[in-house]
Amino acid sequence: MNSKIKDESTDRLFEAILLLRNIDECYSFFEDICTINEIKSLAQRLEVAKMLKSNKTYAEITEKTGASTATISRVNRSLTYGSDGYNMILDRLKKKK
Repeated sequence: MNSKIKDESTDRLFEAILLLRNIDECYSFFEDICTINEIKSLAQRLEVAKMLKSNKTYAEITEKTGASTATISRVNRSLTYGSDGYNMILDRLKKKK
């Protein structure tokens, strides 16, 4: 866990997210709390992570997602050296299918 972001208000945000019951509630909450561009950026990063784990090239990822090489590099760094959050959620999404 990254202690740089941990504080009371961040805990409250994550507790609120955990209370969301379905995708419609997620849309409602995130449309209120984030800009459209912020939501799209988060979705794009998750797609980039999924594609990196599938051994797609930067060119393939850029073509499909529109992500910059800087974004792809940042996601790749998180996959390799991060807190394992991408791997955890991608594994869970894969099992859900």
